[in-house]
Amino acid sequence: FAYFGGWLTPNDLTPARFTDVFEYVDGVHPGFRRNHAKGVGVSGFFESNGNGVRLSRAVVFRPGRVPVIGRFSFGGGQPYVADRPDAVRGLGLQFSLADGEIWRTAMVSLPVFPVRMPEAFYELLIASKPDAATSKPDPAKMEAFFARHPETVKALTVIKGQPVSSGFGNSTFHGLNAFRFINSAGDSIPVRWLMTPIQPFEAAGTGSAPQDKNFLFNALIAAIHRQPLQWRLVVIIGQPGDPTNDASIAWPAERQQVDVGTLTLNRVESDETSAATDINFDPLVLPAGIKPSDDPLLSARSAVYAQSFRRRAGETKQP
Repeated sequence: FAYFGGWLTPNDLTPARFTDVFEYVDGVHPGFRRNHAKGVGVSGFFESNGNGVRLSRAVVFRPGRVPVIGRFSFGGGQPYVADRPDAVRGLGLQFSLADGEIWRTAMVSLPVFPVRMPEAFYELLIASKPDAATSKPDPAKMEAFFARHPETVKALTVIKGQPVSSGFGNSTFHGLNAFRFINSAGDSIPVRWLMTPIQPFEAAGTGSAPQDKNFLFNALIAAIHRQPLQWRLVVIIGQPGDPTNDASIAWPAERQQVDVGTLTLNRVESDETSAATDINFDPLVLPAGIKPSDDPLLSARSAVYAQSFRRRAGETKQP
């Protein structure tokens, strides 16, 4: 207990300390996730077209439908923050497979992650904490962080080069981390995946911010009430030399992309009633046929998500 509590290793970055830094940056909001606190639950189904069978023996890629529970969210630990077009958008999904297995994935609207290592993300969170006087990060702290982490400067160039869509429904969501698909012959290939919207792209407005602080979520809710929203699950096939341990680097654009099926979301609910509220979208909950890569962020995400889940599960959430 002393070891896991960090008493014997005071300088180690434990899951508890990582979760503490989210609370340090955004405050403690009982019952809410420590990251991606603001969100709504969704559900629907995934229909595989069979194209993924040659890549992975996972049941989810066999032709047919499987039910899906998910959650759209904003990055950050503040559940009442006003919607902003440039905020990081998240989409967590749970696929419930016919053989009883579960596949969970947590994706975001960023094409790459700002850092490679968990320790660097911890530092970035501290450096980017808004100053009480300006409501913006301290420029000196950010400059010092960038000096220590030039990979973040390169990643931010890629991130800022991607146009921002007008809403959740026409956002592309990236899995970011690399995984490995195992096919029926036992062959292993590195992959990444993304959800690309069937809804047409429209750029986010550049005018003054809408008065409604929940305008992006309200638009998402209204859109699903009108008709289901759909995305194509696209698997990117890695080649020798493509980094599998660095989510801050994009793979070359010419890599083969395989459309393996369509996600349809036709129901939306609040966190109070959605089954997604009780789901920890741990990226290491994987079915047979999908394995983690050597990306160090994967085990860190899994451990910190679990810590956040335990904390909020023991708290009373305000309506």
